[in-house]
Amino acid sequence: MTTAPVPVGPRPPLPDRDARLRDAAIRLEAGFLKEMLSAAGLGRAPTGFGGGSGEDQFSSFLLEGEALQMAKAGGIGLAESLFQALKSHDAG
Repeated sequence: MTTAPVPVGPRPPLPDRDARLRDAAIRLEAGFLKEMLSAAGLGRAPTGFGGGSGEDQFSSFLLEGEALQMAKAGGIGLAESLFQALKSHDAG
């Protein structure tokens, strides 16, 4: 008894896989945006009536949250480009 060979080709995209790839792309863009916002001076404690070292430590969390919200809202389009690249690489 012989079996016919199974054709190998691009896999159809799975909704769950696409959701995970999109989430990864958004998080990558958020990381990029966080670094850019930090380099631009956002997240630094004010010099006058600042909250001291505690504010410095927690400002990075605020900056991370802001960057993530920006990326989820469309950001600069980097997440979409990353998602398409990851999706095409995954399908091959």
